[in-house]
Amino acid sequence: MTEFIIIPALPEIFLALAIMVLVIIGVFKISHGDGKKRAFLYKLTMIFLIITGVLVFYGDHGTPEVAMGGMFILDKFAVFVKIVILAAAVFVLTMSFDTLRLKEKPCFEFSILLALSVCGMMVMVSANDLMSLYMGLELQSLSLYVMTALNRTNEKSSEAALKYFMLGALASGILLYGCSLIYGFSGTTNFTRLEAIYGSDVAGEISIGALMGLILVIVGLCFKVSAVPFHMWTPDVYEGASKQVTAFFATAPKVAALALFVRFTSQPFGGLLPEWQQVVIFVAIASMIVGSFGALAQHNIKRLIAYSSIGHAGFILIGLAAGNSEGVQASLIYMAIYMMMNIGVFACILLMKRHDEHVEKISDLSGLNRTNPMFAFVMAVLMFSMAGVPPMAGFFGKFFVLKAALHSELYGLAITGVLASVVSAYYYLRVIKIMYFDPTKDPLDKEAGRETKIVVLVAGLLNLIFFIFPAPLFDAAKLAAESLM
Repeated sequence: MTEFIIIPALPEIFLALAIMVLVIIGVFKISHGDGKKRAFLYKLTMIFLIITGVLVFYGDHGTPEVAMGGMFILDKFAVFVKIVILAAAVFVLTMSFDTLRLKEKPCFEFSILLALSVCGMMVMVSANDLMSLYMGLELQSLSLYVMTALNRTNEKSSEAALKYFMLGALASGILLYGCSLIYGFSGTTNFTRLEAIYGSDVAGEISIGALMGLILVIVGLCFKVSAVPFHMWTPDVYEGASKQVTAFFATAPKVAALALFVRFTSQPFGGLLPEWQQVVIFVAIASMIVGSFGALAQHNIKRLIAYSSIGHAGFILIGLAAGNSEGVQASLIYMAIYMMMNIGVFACILLMKRHDEHVEKISDLSGLNRTNPMFAFVMAVLMFSMAGVPPMAGFFGKFFVLKAALHSELYGLAITGVLASVVSAYYYLRVIKIMYFDPTKDPLDKEAGRETKIVVLVAGLLNLIFFIFPAPLFDAAKLAAESLM
């Protein structure tokens, strides 16, 4: 019987206790306070998240460690993804300080819900059992449902939250039914035991019932990563939620769900690669096509980024479809770069104000280079990076996943990825064209919060000079992929 230890789960335990402290402080000290008090809660949340990151980093002892009776695992794969998630959360909170200066201040619960969601994501990433997988997934999802509806006076926000909740509940039910089928036909929910039955070293056969369970769990995970054909909620939620919430949506939850997708398919069901690979290939191709062509007709920049995120999910799934350590490494590299790109883009979107009111149309960027050249330059760098133009960081993400597909002889998948990149380049370059070549209409405000400007500059700089020192990310991703595979 597995010894019940908790040390590998210390970061999650610390964050859970910290959230309880935040709730008490928020209810009794902050709920009716002004912007300064809410800023204190945001700063305290950031400190707790940073401490959690330190515990994650220094809690890695090089070898996989199992905790909570075998339901929780800490390995280099989990450490890598958790650091990316925590970094995204800290960046989003940093950007959110700017909103505290608005007349309609955000709910104090935002930072608490963000931390609660991050805790769920960390449990997801380290899940070594179908039970812990579902608990982490639901902890994350329930927090995100509420975050979507925080802007209660906005009809679009309420509508987006309702759509997301209804579709999310359906996806969770499908995933849970899939888990029950896997348990019913294999007799276990533990990933280590499932790996002994279906792992790559065994390559055992799978019954129809267990196979259906596997497919249903993949369907539920496809919803969480907004992959086609389970993407329908993404544009509406991105548009309806407030900007800082959308920035969080587009980064941390997507990275966590994709990491869970990789662990669930590669580890316990590694021996069934032919069975789930064809599903992943279809989803990846469909996501890249729909994401690329769907964004062409968008005039709202948040909806454009929503379709862009669908396409990027397809690219990350290319690495998973490769079915080997090289593919997982490529997916991890893409996840980290994707987080950097999206954080920068949403920080730029937060700077899009006119007469102290946020604007969202792409046409609002007309002539930005003449009124705010630095803002336009950073936005152009981020657009080039998302399009995969060398030597920006986004180029390396696409290069490695396409390389992994070619090495696994998935030529159709690689060709689709190249063509989707060509199509997507049009709408990214269109944003640059509007900023640099269209006539200036009503210029955007130049005043902005110091914190958001810092995030914009850091994200732009990382994407611009990434090619100079890519080795640390590549090496960390390689170690993480090898620990999983």
